[in-house]
Amino acid sequence: MRSKDIVTKAAGELFGQKDPSAVDRWVAADYRQHSSLAADGPEALRRLVSELPEGFRYEGARVIADGDLVALHGTYYGFGPDPLVAFDLFRVDADGKLAEHWDALTPLVTDTASGRTQTDGPTQPSDLDQTEANRALVLEFAEKALKGADYSALTDYISTETYDQHNPEAADGLDGFGTAAAKWAEQGKNLVYKDVHKAVAEGDFVLLHSEGEFGVPVAYWDLFRVADGKIVEHWDAITPVPAELPHANGLF
Repeated sequence: MRSKDIVTKAAGELFGQKDPSAVDRWVAADYRQHSSLAADGPEALRRLVSELPEGFRYEGARVIADGDLVALHGTYYGFGPDPLVAFDLFRVDADGKLAEHWDALTPLVTDTASGRTQTDGPTQPSDLDQTEANRALVLEFAEKALKGADYSALTDYISTETYDQHNPEAADGLDGFGTAAAKWAEQGKNLVYKDVHKAVAEGDFVLLHSEGEFGVPVAYWDLFRVADGKIVEHWDAITPVPAELPHANGLF
């Protein structure tokens, strides 16, 4: 079974059916947790699933598979009083079990600058033969424009014709990004990227998991869609790095 099928099947049983026994079928004994919501190991995940409330549900938007890494992008309802948009990243081991997990959860915003939601847009990866070229493009963009803060290079990587934005505070286009970045800077929240920890790519989708600062230490999750050698769409989540975690594995 492919890693993508394993993760979607496991997530469906764990968070769709809310079945704690799915841990026995799908989760490795040495399951390593990076989330701020659960402790390490399969038993902590079992407790989390068994304590999900009656109205809990997950609405998936897209799945991106890259070797043993599989990313889910969607919305959780019932984790708290308000819906949460989430990126979940799983590593599947050689035995076909979930072996490691990272995530980011951010509040669902209904009134966005672009009029788009945080999860709408294309859902299925395309241009699968361009996976490595698109990964290289986005990583070069991250090195120059995000880590290097060279915004004069933006047009080398981002389309000036179409740039659909799903960050709630940024309108479409490069002008929309520039306006939002200026507003954030006034609030003392400069976009500072220090390290890109993972680049998960499938076809035209490339997901970066990065560490940096946004007024406070944060984890950046940026999902880009690439077409004809340019970035044309962007989804994201920016989450603070907690002072304490329920495990010793770190957030990254």
